Amino acid sequence: MRDQPSWRLPVGILALLAGLTVYGLLIARYVPELIGDWPAWAQAPVYLILGVIWLLPLKRFLVWMETGRWG
Repeated sequence: MRDQPSWRLPVGILALLAGLTVYGLLIARYVPELIGDWPAWAQAPVYLILGVIWLLPLKRFLVWMETGRWG
């Protein structure tokens, strides 16, 4: 437990929002060009995977926000 607020929390939240915005914009810009002609049943798994893949680095990022360490 920490006794004082940390600068990492607001900076981390802003960085997370900025990163997700950039990621979402990149996905929305480039993926439809690649798979837009595919049938919906084939597009769905691609968007599902891309919608979940951003969670992979999230644990380490949240640990950094709380402790200052990446692991």
